[in-house]
Amino acid sequence: MSATNDKIMILAEPTPNPNSIRFGLNRTLLSGSPRDYTSADAANDSPLAQELFLISGVKGVFIGGNFVTVTLSENVWSMRPLIEGTIEAHLAAGKPVVTGESAPQPSALPEGSMEAGIQKILETEIRPAVAMDGGDVQFAGYENGIVKLHLRGSCHSCPSALFTLKGGIENRLKAHFPEIVAVEAV
Repeated sequence: MSATNDKIMILAEPTPNPNSIRFGLNRTLLSGSPRDYTSADAANDSPLAQELFLISGVKGVFIGGNFVTVTLSENVWSMRPLIEGTIEAHLAAGKPVVTGESAPQPSALPEGSMEAGIQKILETEIRPAVAMDGGDVQFAGYENGIVKLHLRGSCHSCPSALFTLKGGIENRLKAHFPEIVAVEAV
């Protein structure tokens, strides 16, 4: 994390999901895999997520390297100042964003396997682009020509998720691996 005397700068940005806001920060919040919390009970290793779930209407908190995406049940932009203030106060107090062990890393795939190739495209091209919209996709498997992905953060309940899967991710993966017949969310 940046030095605590640096001014905390937060930029609230819309996402394709109308119920999510991505809060970009000028500091590293997390190294390693992003964390996705869909309830206060699931956020037991994130003091920041626990605080955000105290805000009425918060349905999800996704923490990436230098951003937090908050998904609400409704009325997203009117809640922006409260959410932003909670994030800023938490960081200014020097409280940890997450505690305990780091999130599980994807298991190593055999070098040269189709799964490893899919994972490489996801890691180098797709995940960085999706993170710009406050979300994430995680490889869940490949079987019988079907790539299975977990949608996280703003992608999880986004009305544009099907378009992203079919028009973006599926087309990109099929261009590189013609044997892929479909990409599905699990």
